Amino acid sequence: MIDLKTLRDDPDSVRESQRIRGEDPALVDQALDADARRRTAIADADRLRSEQKSLGKLVGKAQGDEKQELLAKGKELAEKVKAAVAEQKQADEDSEKALRAISNLVQGAPAGGEDDFIVLETVGTPRDIPDAKDHLELGESLGLIDMERGAKVSGSRFYFLTGNGALLQLGLLNLAARKAVEHGFQLMIPPVLVRPEIMGGTGFLGAHADEIYHLPDDDLYLVGTSEVPLAGYHSDEILDLSEGPKRYAGWSSCFRREAGSYGKDTRGIIRVHQFDKVEGFVYCRPEEADAEHQKLLGWEREMLVAIDVPYRVIDIAGGDLGSSAARKFDCEAWVPTQNTYRELTSTSNCTTYQARRLSIRYRDENGKPQTAATLNGTLATTRWIVAILENHQQPDGSVVLPDELAASVGVKVLEPKK
Repeated sequence: MIDLKTLRDDPDSVRESQRIRGEDPALVDQALDADARRRTAIADADRLRSEQKSLGKLVGKAQGDEKQELLAKGKELAEKVKAAVAEQKQADEDSEKALRAISNLVQGAPAGGEDDFIVLETVGTPRDIPDAKDHLELGESLGLIDMERGAKVSGSRFYFLTGNGALLQLGLLNLAARKAVEHGFQLMIPPVLVRPEIMGGTGFLGAHADEIYHLPDDDLYLVGTSEVPLAGYHSDEILDLSEGPKRYAGWSSCFRREAGSYGKDTRGIIRVHQFDKVEGFVYCRPEEADAEHQKLLGWEREMLVAIDVPYRVIDIAGGDLGSSAARKFDCEAWVPTQNTYRELTSTSNCTTYQARRLSIRYRDENGKPQTAATLNGTLATTRWIVAILENHQQPDGSVVLPDELAASVGVKVLEPKK
């Protein structure tokens, strides 16, 4: 949720942010109108309560007919107070709903949609791989991936990771966890079912709510990233940030319905309903957020160096940020058989947007509570297996693993099954 003071003091900046995102600037005026109605309702209720209090003092001093008249007036005034309080409550709800409809304020992101990103840097040169096999063909021949039985058991876009495939994923995620701990993150294995107020507080129940699995009997949501439970971890708390940011790394299974992606990336494990991920999450003071964002990006790049794949860093356009992010950088790895780069990591600066919705604060140097900032960034996911297999394949169909992964899997070369 954006800062109400910013909405009141500088509505033009909020309108411009909405335009950069390709969203409706009229939501700004609707929120301003709702805020004005709320303030009027508060003033009316306060005035009537003051009248009621003054009348109560007069009743205590009056006698006879005068007292009866005042009591009758008091009864009438009590009904007005009751109605005014109800109006104030409704105005509060309407104002918050209108404010929550506005996405976070964009900070430096280019305008446009999914294809309007800016390439900031390209690292590494793609290898020339004649007759390259895609990750699924490699995964099946090496005994790593079983899509057919995944579909038999659970339906389309599900899979089994088998043998060295399972070890490869565990090695990859263990590598991410180890590096995160080395950089001062506290490792967490969070719940993957969360309450509506936590899912909504992180901003995931807006335009993309149809991506999320919901269990109506329990009114719980399956998370699509451990960003969600990690954001909820300190909800309704005042944090001690006197010694610097709090950094967590969440290892969890993630679930996405992939609504609207019919026919896209149906082959293999690029776009699936269930995957595992290690996600970095940071709480900090707002003035530290930009620096923490660059640190998260740096840690993601360190992981990409460890798996030794060509990649590029892109600055995501406003229309592709999602409601919570003010700025987002993706790292995309080269996928030889697609002759393009595909997203492996994403890191977002959510400024105070999520923390304001979840009531996460810290005390400033004067001891006054202030809204914290939150950031998140991918440190490894199942999808990385795609880039690892395709970029490290050999002419004989084997795959040579990067050294840091080979140590976890137990073999340097993955050989085709006989």
